[in-house]
Amino acid sequence: MEDMANHKSYLAVMSLLAGALIAGGCGGRKETTANAASRPAAPIAVRTALAQERTVERSIMLTGSLLPDDTTTVSCEVPGRVARLHFDFGQPVRKGQVMAELDRQELALQVERARAALEQAMARVGMDKETMKEPDSTPMIRQAGAQMEDALSKYENAKKLVKTGDIAQERFNEIEKMYLARKAAYEAALDDLRTQLALIRSLRAEVALAEKRLRDATIIAPFDGIVQARHVAEGQYVRDNAPIYTLVRAWPLRLRVEIPESAVPHARIGATLVFTTSAAPGAEFRAAIRHLNPSLDPRSRVLTAEARMETRDDRLKPGAFVQVRLVTDPAFRVVSIPRAAVYTVAGLNKFFTIENGKAVEHRIPEILSTNGFVEIPPGIIDAGAAVAVSSVPMLSNGSAVTVRQ
Repeated sequence: MEDMANHKSYLAVMSLLAGALIAGGCGGRKETTANAASRPAAPIAVRTALAQERTVERSIMLTGSLLPDDTTTVSCEVPGRVARLHFDFGQPVRKGQVMAELDRQELALQVERARAALEQAMARVGMDKETMKEPDSTPMIRQAGAQMEDALSKYENAKKLVKTGDIAQERFNEIEKMYLARKAAYEAALDDLRTQLALIRSLRAEVALAEKRLRDATIIAPFDGIVQARHVAEGQYVRDNAPIYTLVRAWPLRLRVEIPESAVPHARIGATLVFTTSAAPGAEFRAAIRHLNPSLDPRSRVLTAEARMETRDDRLKPGAFVQVRLVTDPAFRVVSIPRAAVYTVAGLNKFFTIENGKAVEHRIPEILSTNGFVEIPPGIIDAGAAVAVSSVPMLSNGSAVTVRQ
């Protein structure tokens, strides 16, 4: 029994010693952690670059469309049956080329009939069809003039004789009436000549009109272009002014954009438009504003501007939709930093300047990047400020840093 009691006492003493040792060990670890926390963090090594003042192109985004330089409907001015079509869809046409022909037989007969009527009228007055000089008289006029002169001579003599009583008054009255009749006949002959000359002028106009209608049976291309549509077929009867072709002049292209009212002050003749299109991925094209609508659209409050492409590119086609930048300032001065200096996390864009061995955090609303440089909004930093371009994700506001090359 005594041995058992001594054994229990020994176990109790050992338990107390073990607890003391454990307590002492825990206290030592707590003291070591506190000492480590009180020591300052090691500086973060970074590389830096200087903020630079650069010039950038300032612009606003618009939408626009490419339009052909000219589009016209080639039509016939006279009715008739289509005899020949010389072009079809998509074919190029040169100015002055014959595009289509109508049947000419009836129109040619009309020309011949008009010419015959003219020649008949000219022959009636003795007009030379080679010189086409209008005559001053005709045989009928000359005959009537001679008869009037003879009657006038007799009338003058009779006036003298009736005064002396050598002829009776009744005879004088007869001579006077004869003279007046001859005079009226002469004036009627002159009037007939004037009427015939007016008729000849009218017939000449009819001949010219008939000849024009005959020429109009041949449809000519008004300018160089490409056939966009063919509206008729050979053998089809068409009325006057019926469309035959739609012709498009695809170059130079017109770029038409609608500028919102807020951006109208930047729209001026000569301003540069830079545009892109899905037809030429990655390519940029430029055009200068040539024309401006004098007033805004009263419904949409936009101003229509038109530019022309100077450099030809076959990838660009009329009707294409384009994204347009209106250049408002080609050399706007900004402060910029390398793209590597900007760190984006959770939608937040930030960078750090290095000041007195510490990192100072700055935030920007969006990343405007050009040629590897990011534009910094005015008032945040000045040109020449040192910014961190490495270890940026490890930095926070106030972090100690060491600059390395």
